[in-house]
Amino acid sequence: MPMLDPPAERLNMSSKLIIFDTTLRDGEQSPGASMTRDEKLRIARQLERLRVDVIEAGFAAASNGDFEAVKAIAAAIKESTVCSLARANDRDIARAGEALQGAASARIHTFIATSELHMEKKLRMTREQVLEQARLSVRFARSLCGDVEFSPEDGYRSDPDFLCRVLEAVIAEGATTVNIPDTVGYAVPELYGEFIRMLRERVPNADKAVWSVHCHNDLGMAVANSLAGVKIGGARQVECTINGLGERAGNCSLEEVVMAVRTRRDYYGLTLGIDTTQILAASRMVSQTTGFVVQPNKAVVGANAFAHASGIHQDGVLKARDTYEIMRAEDVGWAANKIVLGKLSGRNAFKQRLQELGVQMESEAEINAAFARFKDLADRKAEIFDEDIIALVSDESVTAAVEHYRLLALTQHSAMGERPHAAVAFSAGAVEHHAESDGNGPVDASLKAIESRVQSGAEMMLYSVNAITSGSTESQGEVTVRLQHGGRVVNGVGADPDIVVASAKAYLAALNKLHSNTDRVAAQG
Repeated sequence: MPMLDPPAERLNMSSKLIIFDTTLRDGEQSPGASMTRDEKLRIARQLERLRVDVIEAGFAAASNGDFEAVKAIAAAIKESTVCSLARANDRDIARAGEALQGAASARIHTFIATSELHMEKKLRMTREQVLEQARLSVRFARSLCGDVEFSPEDGYRSDPDFLCRVLEAVIAEGATTVNIPDTVGYAVPELYGEFIRMLRERVPNADKAVWSVHCHNDLGMAVANSLAGVKIGGARQVECTINGLGERAGNCSLEEVVMAVRTRRDYYGLTLGIDTTQILAASRMVSQTTGFVVQPNKAVVGANAFAHASGIHQDGVLKARDTYEIMRAEDVGWAANKIVLGKLSGRNAFKQRLQELGVQMESEAEINAAFARFKDLADRKAEIFDEDIIALVSDESVTAAVEHYRLLALTQHSAMGERPHAAVAFSAGAVEHHAESDGNGPVDASLKAIESRVQSGAEMMLYSVNAITSGSTESQGEVTVRLQHGGRVVNGVGADPDIVVASAKAYLAALNKLHSNTDRVAAQG
């Protein structure tokens, strides 16, 4: 059999790598990571500042809340393409098209499973039915939007012959991007790269679409698999999330892929449109919004990513930083962590900084409320960092007018040899509650006091404390509480210089999410 030309020579491939961020869709599928419309919009604005090429804003057909979030992001974002996921049926696709109507640049992303396991056990459809559904769905999506992406769910575990038929058909129907998901994180780099390469060589009209990779991290190889799909397979789009957020073990990490391609440009030979100085800001915003803390040794964005404890390393970096650093901390945004506001800062300066951080308030009343909270924080904390401001406006109590539970007051007493005691006042709708309780500590006492009145019956799955800014005992504490009840898992985040107060805020924030009882629809990974 004659040798085939390498894909890079046979096809006219771009040298630019497209970054497709799905933090707001696939990342949100992490248990407890669901976000409000305003939170999604704030993160989308940061992704735009990061200059992400495509922002997958959500799954418009999943719920009215997701529809409104996609619609709001589509209207607000001007520099990035805004995308909505849709199952391969007319209802989902029409809903996505409707939500994206106001977008400067829109994409509909439709999918259907193609592996034997998924077709038989989940879809209960034959190969021919799946092929026809994929074809018709892309045709309908293309009638609504000029930019259509198609994903064969569980593509990596699909029969190559059948997968090639499906991909050829959807490209013929107008799919401009075809994405090959490793939905369950089963792939290893060399094999996944060769799999993408094989598909691109066998599909006759492969050069009519951009090829994309979407890898999950179940075996810890999502970034490596994605990069293999790019280098070996010739893919020119990577689907990823900030901090690697995502269901199970997460998705391919945006910051790691971007910095790998940027740092090893000698090897990958690709260009990026990303403003890397915005990476850290995006990482912290996502972490504080979802309550998923970034581990200290996380590459690029972890607190220790550019820290040197070893004397030998410290000596080398002081003499020549490239002895132990392959990236500059300031290139990913660490140098931007400057003090910007303080006790004497006025309302206009505060409002301007909110705009720079991508925080958009709906009304002057909301700005005034946030400013009042800022001044209160400034009275207790001399130096206000960007992270403090993000935490302040991310706090659920900023939008207390639409929340069911709201903390009003808290006092607690603890001393060695005495059992800690807390008294809490909070509102539940229009009703004000007062409760007291003892506990193993002041936090335990405070949360028990709240629960004695709410009686939610929720099980606490996680309680964690994180300092928002480092270097001082004055730092705000950020508390994440994860609750489970009736099959639902939610995260609540609270921030305050007083850890006990932050804990009560986080607990009430989680209860608010349980109370909202928003229905969600699971989607392709």
